[in-house]
Amino acid sequence: MSDKKENTTHFGFETILEKDKSEKVQGVFSSVASKYDVMNDVMSLGIHRVWKDAMMDWLAPIRGQALLDVAGGTGDISFRFLKRASGANATVLDLTEPMLAEGRKRAENVGISGQLEWVVGDAMALPFEDDSFDVYTISFGIRNVTDPQKALSEAYRVLKPGGRIMVLEFSHIPNDLLQWFYDKYSFNVIPRLGQIIASDRSSYQYLVESIRKFPKQESFMKLVNAAGFENTKYRNLTMGVACLHSGWKI
Repeated sequence: MSDKKENTTHFGFETILEKDKSEKVQGVFSSVASKYDVMNDVMSLGIHRVWKDAMMDWLAPIRGQALLDVAGGTGDISFRFLKRASGANATVLDLTEPMLAEGRKRAENVGISGQLEWVVGDAMALPFEDDSFDVYTISFGIRNVTDPQKALSEAYRVLKPGGRIMVLEFSHIPNDLLQWFYDKYSFNVIPRLGQIIASDRSSYQYLVESIRKFPKQESFMKLVNAAGFENTKYRNLTMGVACLHSGWKI
């Protein structure tokens, strides 16, 4: 009998073993892959598109850059990046093959398959050489990673000197009353929408809970700094419902 204690983490509000989280997250996104983009529009009333455009505005992609889009799913961020940076290329990495399959279909439909590579992989153990990319993005994905600090350290490793990380994630509203209204919407409406549109209430219940477990803006910025990034800053979007974090490998 072993006395070794296994580490635990959270899966929404549930406490689970760390070793089990990746598989459970993979199950969530495999389940919702075909309806993921539709649900994003419905849940956010289309505002997620404004947030992603704000991400590109701050990122200001440059011609010929190489992007690594982690937890890139169906390619939303990569498509925006390539539209703004001629001659650029993007690698979309995601833990879940069905999400990437949806992204490939989208890329074929708009004729940009040649600029994209799709890789099944783990944010905590990226299958790339050191100093490989100019830009690293992760959009609404870092909160699903078992160890965000390890993922940020991997981001630092694969970025070239002078490279930039940008994280777009749901965050915390610095107003208690507005946060209360947001919680009421999130917990009462979003899981029901998941049931109606994606036939999957439990996955969207997890997504709502995972947002509440994610660190506040200042706390997450400390993790970015701890990974080695400098000149770190963040910008709240829609009063803090979402937040952009930026840092540089100098």
